[in-house]
Amino acid sequence: MSFDSDTSSQGGDHRSFLQITRDRLLFEMLRSTRKNSKSTWKVLIMDKFTVKIMSYACKMADITEEGVSLVEDLYKRRQPLPSLDAIYFIQPTKENIVMFLSDMSGRSPLYKKAYVFFSSPVHKELVAQIKKDSSVLPRIGALSEMNLEYFAIDSQGFTTDHERALEELFSENAEGSHKYNACLNTMATRISTVFASLREFPRVHYRVAKTIDASTMTTLRDLVPTKLAAGVWNCLAKYKMTIPEFPQTETCELLIVDRSIDQIAPIIHEWTYDAMCHDLLCMDGNKYVHEVPSKNGSATEKKEVLLEDHDPVWLELRHAHIADASERLHDKMTHFVSKNKAAQLHQARNGGELSTRDLQKMVQALPQYSDQIDKLSLHVEIAGKLNNIIREQCLRDVGQLEQDLVFGDAGTKEVINFLRTQLGVSRENKLRLLMIYAALNPEKFESDKGAKLMQLAGLSDDDMIAVNNMRCLCGPDTKKSTGGGFTLKFDVHKKKHAHRKERTGEESAWALSRFYPVLEELIEKLSKGELPKDEYNCMNDPSPSAHGLPTTSSLRTSPAHSMRSRRTGGTWARPRGSDDGYSR
Repeated sequence: MSFDSDTSSQGGDHRSFLQITRDRLLFEMLRSTRKNSKSTWKVLIMDKFTVKIMSYACKMADITEEGVSLVEDLYKRRQPLPSLDAIYFIQPTKENIVMFLSDMSGRSPLYKKAYVFFSSPVHKELVAQIKKDSSVLPRIGALSEMNLEYFAIDSQGFTTDHERALEELFSENAEGSHKYNACLNTMATRISTVFASLREFPRVHYRVAKTIDASTMTTLRDLVPTKLAAGVWNCLAKYKMTIPEFPQTETCELLIVDRSIDQIAPIIHEWTYDAMCHDLLCMDGNKYVHEVPSKNGSATEKKEVLLEDHDPVWLELRHAHIADASERLHDKMTHFVSKNKAAQLHQARNGGELSTRDLQKMVQALPQYSDQIDKLSLHVEIAGKLNNIIREQCLRDVGQLEQDLVFGDAGTKEVINFLRTQLGVSRENKLRLLMIYAALNPEKFESDKGAKLMQLAGLSDDDMIAVNNMRCLCGPDTKKSTGGGFTLKFDVHKKKHAHRKERTGEESAWALSRFYPVLEELIEKLSKGELPKDEYNCMNDPSPSAHGLPTTSSLRTSPAHSMRSRRTGGTWARPRGSDDGYSR
């Protein structure tokens, strides 16, 4: 989930969402313990979930700077340090409270004093359990709710760590399942803590459940956005009464939808630099491993780098089309060489273009430009790898068919022809293609047509289950006619059955940029106050000052726009005849 965090309605605060999260953990939590503590150094104790919260937002150096000398796992055996104070950042669970009490109770507690911070609201029963232990109570320096229970994955995005949500909320066994309610409740709590951190009170919009007609029973699957919106709303209502300086009137917008609005977006190949890196390279989160010349120059060694916002080249290129990113990298390298005499000599000596390895050697030869060349050579290498994979896996052909299916320029005939002729396409890409086809044409998989397509693609039994599961994400079939009889067809020409409209006036300079997620369109409509009233409800009526959108000064959101590079004219790249798809 992401949002615009460039501006804030709270006093012109221009910090990013990640920065706000970091500051709360370092200053509001860690630094606040200095006031009443005589201990210069402290121990920070976290559970498996809160340690991830901390690691996404802060570095070890940041934590050490705030007086933490040791970070410990709540559930591992720990050495007693009775001369030091401890800071507990934990989830408010029964198990965690039991562990905390065992640390601090009795005649020989592990630590001198405990400052306890819960990641989300704590139940009264658990507070009572803590108060019941008379030996622990005097040793507690603070007992506070941080209301910070999410992973800030970058400057504008967060996740709630629900990797199995799709299964728990949409599987056939979800009806009446304990996991269904537990997943929604936890998700609602964690989403709400985002607004606690931002000190924002949103209008909570949600997609209403759709049914074919009044006689059709609404399933729990259909009610996911409704139930989640209600859960978030209940948490926010409590925040208004319990969190100091929490807004009492609406300051921003929250839109809650589920995967049924767009099953295609996570599966279709996305052609931006960021998406290609995570899709095609063997990355662990944002961690990329590459080879660089060793210091003695005799061999290479592996080096880990993080593709994050502190890298200016990554920040500039991550949302650009891969072909656009490649051209910009070439231009940057050309510009660097033109301004640097040592680089020109190196280029002349090697007779032509500078390779990635040449750039890496120059890092050692030109230490004053080390960081600049290091970043540039890294991204030149990555872009080169991506373009090789695109070529080797015939991804331009795959991507073209994917988008033609979505925009109604291709159908069953083209899919069959592709599977028969494109023998070099990987099993994974065939699977993704058929998952898109199934999402667009669920009725085809009610007969043996779907099975024959999957057999033609050579899919395994598990792959076939994945394709068939796409129907579980589709909403009720409203296309089927409820009446009998017959219809007369006067138009004998084949009509284009597009599942997504072309965006007028937004021709891209790059091919394979037609596709856009449905969510992008919904956010644009929300920003203009044009969400369809019959499809989206709001938990709280807008303030009297705004019955569509409030004034721009009272909102954090900026005018909606696509992160994709859309320019007039042009094609996937230039020239068409080049082997790799573009001239560089």
